[in-house]
Formats: sequence, C-alpha cells, structure tokens
Amino acid sequence: MRQAKYIGITFIELLITMAIISIIALIATNLFSSYVLKGRRIDAIDAILSISLAEERYRTNNAQYGTLAQVWGGVTTSPEGYYTLNITNTSATSYTITATAQGNQANDAVDGTSCTSLILTVSNGTITKSPAVCWPT
Repeated sequence: MRQAKYIGITFIELLITMAIISIIALIATNLFSSYVLKGRRIDAIDAILSISLAEERYRTNNAQYGTLAQVWGGVTTSPEGYYTLNITNTSATSYTITATAQGNQANDAVDGTSCTSLILTVSNGTITKSPAVCWPT
C-alpha cells in the first residue's frame, strides 16, 4: 500500500514562522521608536541654539541677557511642539536655556541617560550642554 504525500506546510511550521515574524516586528518597532525620539530631539536643539543666538543679539544692546519673552517673543514651545522652553539664571554674564520634553518625547533616552531635559548654560563665555550624550557631536 502506498502512503499519501502531503504537499504544503504543517500547522506547527506556520506557528514557528509567525513567531519569528512577530519577534522581528517587535525589534523593528522598538528601533523605529528610538529613531523617532532621536529625530524629535533636534526640535529642542534647534530651538535652544536659536534662542542662544537671540540672547547674544539681545546682550549686544542691553546690560544683561534677556528673558524668554524678550528674546523669543514669549513663545514657550519648540517649533514642532515636542518641548517646552525656559530661560533661567539670566545676568550680565550668564543664562541657562532648558527644553523639557512633552508627551511621548518624555521617553527619550541614550544609553540609559534620560534626555527629557536638554540644558544649555552659558557662563562667562563658557558653554555647557547637558546631558552631554543627548547632544549631537
């Protein structure tokens, strides 16, 4: 008696294939999310550097650095809206600009370091960016 040959795939093979595809999709989704967060971080960096330039322009005509309302027209969010902006510690020689992540952007991190707040401090001509790993090199 001849045994019948079945052509096709078994249910087990189908389950294994689906499991592999699911794992690959999960990894791809996580990688994509991290790249999206990193791309949105540029929104904050662009705003901080624009405000810093405006601060230097303002300082050339005034005795000290200005507030956010004086140099940035009172706008408190980054151009794309992913960060809120603030200027503190303004004096004749220093200022600090802080961009704080909003919404899903608050999950942004690099190598375990949170990039929720990006800070640029200028003091007596010395520029400090923190956290350093969150800024482009």
